[in-house]
Amino acid sequence: MSRRKIIIDTDPGQDDAVAILLALASPEELEVLGITCVAGNVPLPLTTRNARIICELAGQPETRVFAGCDAPLQRKLVTAEHVHGKTGLDGPVLPEPTMPLQPEHAVDFIIQTLRTAPAGSVTLCPLGPLTNIATAFQRAPDIAARVGEIVLMGGAYFEVGNITPAAEFNIYVDPEAADIVFKSGAPITVMPLDVTHKALVTQERNDAFRALGTPVGIATAEMTEFFERYDREKYGSPGAPLHDPCVTAYLLQPALFKGRHINVEIETASALTLGMTVADWWRVTDRAPNATFMGEIDANGFFTLLTERLARL
Repeated sequence: MSRRKIIIDTDPGQDDAVAILLALASPEELEVLGITCVAGNVPLPLTTRNARIICELAGQPETRVFAGCDAPLQRKLVTAEHVHGKTGLDGPVLPEPTMPLQPEHAVDFIIQTLRTAPAGSVTLCPLGPLTNIATAFQRAPDIAARVGEIVLMGGAYFEVGNITPAAEFNIYVDPEAADIVFKSGAPITVMPLDVTHKALVTQERNDAFRALGTPVGIATAEMTEFFERYDREKYGSPGAPLHDPCVTAYLLQPALFKGRHINVEIETASALTLGMTVADWWRVTDRAPNATFMGEIDANGFFTLLTERLARL
């Protein structure tokens, strides 16, 4: 089986970190061409730092990490230190990275990769705001048709919002970017809160990470313990949602997820519902489907996969 070539676009974030670890632990199926960083959960200098920390934790400092956009297309950056801590990676004590950032801008790397790779051979995996992807599509409109698939974490419908009553954080931070991406014509698969809120890190599942006894397993347990304090209080759930690893898990075992191919529009004008992903789940409009919007996850299968793969690092 040929390996799937992916670019991970990210704003780490503890759950982003776990998504990256899962990808780096799966070299038989996934070839990580590069990790492109964007401002989101924390500002860009911290997201680039955190991505490199995670690559080194995984023992893969040869992974290429690129700095991208430091602000949304049209808006002031909104961050989420209240969830992820002041560094974005609070919880474990990990050494500062020594691996370098690549000199090329993330957007240039995305454009060049899509133009030179065979059409349809590269999957984009955005785990944060869609600023880098939208900027690449704006600068090089030809590349959207060359994307194999965009598998992203973002949005919500039945679970409504987690940063406003109507909007999920990644989409809310840069709704104009999301609008560009969802209108690009590229094949899109969405992991919304409707799915990720069913992937809960319970005490038993977190104990399984720690029981691996490795630096990766222990750090994963410490990361999820940190950010789950906020989510447990917020949602009253038995554990915190593990959002971003759903993207990587879908690449590895798509049968873990179920959804519908529907139309998804992004609200960019309303003060009340800015950043809402208006998902035509019941197909009540005549708007053409543009995304596969997931609604269900086999949570036990997801955590079995995640724990088994993290044990490899």
